[in-house]
Amino acid sequence: MPSIYDVKPGELISKAAEQLKKDIKMPPWSLFVKTSCGKQNPPEDTDWYYKRAASILRKVYMRGPIGTNKLRVLYGTKKNRGHAREEYREGAGKIIRSILQQLEKAGYVKKEKKGAHAGRIITPKGKSFLDKVIPHHESRKPGRAAQPAPKPAAETTSAPQAS
Repeated sequence: MPSIYDVKPGELISKAAEQLKKDIKMPPWSLFVKTSCGKQNPPEDTDWYYKRAASILRKVYMRGPIGTNKLRVLYGTKKNRGHAREEYREGAGKIIRSILQQLEKAGYVKKEKKGAHAGRIITPKGKSFLDKVIPHHESRKPGRAAQPAPKPAAETTSAPQAS
């Protein structure tokens, strides 16, 4: 069975986003908000909130414990300032906080402190959720080893022999 590290992130996030629609709800302000102060417009995708939630859940799984500030850095972008040089801007913290709170309410993440690091970590329910939505490919069937292709038969030409 493939793990979260073996699948492509885009496939995992899109499948998890579809499943998260049942567990979290998109706030009304999410239709108008930008994802960073470095952006000029809100996202065009209507389901962007669920995809961001699935992405955050994956990040918490892989990097936890992780807090809002580190997630803001991960979801930051460069701001286009015309003729001036581009500058880095962090992602919107309100979006990340609201998603983390909803994931915590659903039971997928929880607050914990490990040594000097504090933030959200994934719960067993969150791990099983992500493990269930991992896309399985039927191209490889278990138990069948790949067999090498048969070699072409060597051509035997009867050339006249000189005596």
